[in-house]
Amino acid sequence: MTPSVRVRFAPSPTGPLHIGGVRTALFNYLFAKQHKGTFVLRIEDTDQTRYVSGAEPYITEALNWLDIPYDEGPEKPGLYGPYRQSERKTLYNNHITQLIDAGHAYYAFDSAEDLANLRALAESQGETFTYGVTNRKHLNNALAKTHEEVQQLIAPGLPYVVRFKTPENRTLTFTDLIRGEVSIQTSVLDDKILFKSDGMPTYHFANVVDDHLMKISHVIRGEEWLPSLALHLLLYESFGWAAPEFAHLPLILKPSGKGKLSKRDGDSGGFPVFPLAWKTPNSVFSGYREQGYLPEAVLNILAFLGWNPGTEQEVFSKEELVRDFDLTRVQKSGAKFDPEKARWFQNHYFQNQPKTALVASFVDFAQTKGVYLAGEKVPDIIELIQNRASFVVDLWTESQLFFQAPKTFDPQGIKKAIKPDTVAVLTELQNLLNSIDDFTVETLSDMVKTWAKEANHGLGSVMMPLRLALVGSMQGPDVFAIMSLLGPSETCERIAFARAFLS
Repeated sequence: MTPSVRVRFAPSPTGPLHIGGVRTALFNYLFAKQHKGTFVLRIEDTDQTRYVSGAEPYITEALNWLDIPYDEGPEKPGLYGPYRQSERKTLYNNHITQLIDAGHAYYAFDSAEDLANLRALAESQGETFTYGVTNRKHLNNALAKTHEEVQQLIAPGLPYVVRFKTPENRTLTFTDLIRGEVSIQTSVLDDKILFKSDGMPTYHFANVVDDHLMKISHVIRGEEWLPSLALHLLLYESFGWAAPEFAHLPLILKPSGKGKLSKRDGDSGGFPVFPLAWKTPNSVFSGYREQGYLPEAVLNILAFLGWNPGTEQEVFSKEELVRDFDLTRVQKSGAKFDPEKARWFQNHYFQNQPKTALVASFVDFAQTKGVYLAGEKVPDIIELIQNRASFVVDLWTESQLFFQAPKTFDPQGIKKAIKPDTVAVLTELQNLLNSIDDFTVETLSDMVKTWAKEANHGLGSVMMPLRLALVGSMQGPDVFAIMSLLGPSETCERIAFARAFLS
């Protein structure tokens, strides 16, 4: 019987969730669903000094907005909880004792000052201090003391940490599902701290224990954890546990391709690097949701940050991503973030929304501006301007001409469109429009063009000042469509205002 696939997304609640973390969550979700497995959310909050209030609900809200919900987690308990590491302390205590008793870990009593002095001494000699195979028996730890001496230090409450005892002279070989076979000499590893002096486990220890106890079959995580893999595999070996399979995703790079994408890149480039907005006492960081991106577009953006389907297809529904996702098609090298491509995805999904959804979003957005829209013309306005928009805010910007008559006119437009006889032409045009009962696009187009030809007016000498009168600039959709939606009264009022302004 094939073991069931269980994957986990294990963020730390130390701030807003970066899109790199969201991509990790997405790839785990896709892999789980493709194999009819389980997607677990585990909150890794062992570092209480960096815990940020609000970060955990931010994580779950982001996953829910993107429609990549977890199957087990803090609010969806399963068989392997609790799902916050801070609530699993007893489990870690039991397992660290087991590791110490087996001789794979040891107490270390070195003070922060002692270690700082050792680092400074090494630097003065052009070296780098590491705590490990070459010097651990000469430092202040259980390996250099008798059992009785160790107990005498622990009994009065002297602060200590627990370090992993790295095996000597080993070549560790392992296979990464993305990067292939990797080998490392244990002699280059240091003895990492597994338990801190505050009694909490480090990430390295807790995540191995949790992955085993939660029966995680595949660990899919960011490239930044690849240097830690050797330690994690040694921990599995020390406990006598079978290790899960590992896959380390490529970094998400700046648009330039030089360096890891950061929030500063988003600030300077005018694009979000967080799924949702994040507020601090001193600043506000923009989110994809608040900038108007559709969750389907963001999923498509993230899927292509390091994965290639091997075909020309670029637009994927979530169901198609589940069907086609393949870890073997995830690249090893960093994935460059392209803000223009992100907008391209957004434009595609925005343009393909149902009309009812667009209208509802537009009406809701208008309310945030204090404008309460109703009436049958709203869908017609949306249809007219939709192809000029990628976001709801674009619809709002493009639609302003229908709700507010121009009070001033673009100087460049005046220079281009206004001639000595323009006021007279507009007067004739207004008289014509007052005589038209059927204010449809087709009728307006036919009658205005026929009149212009018969009156020997060049069409440009009519249409350019007409657009200026209706819009206030030379921009905007089809003039006859604008007139039809404005109606005869509003159209003629705007022409009359323009005539008076120009006179």
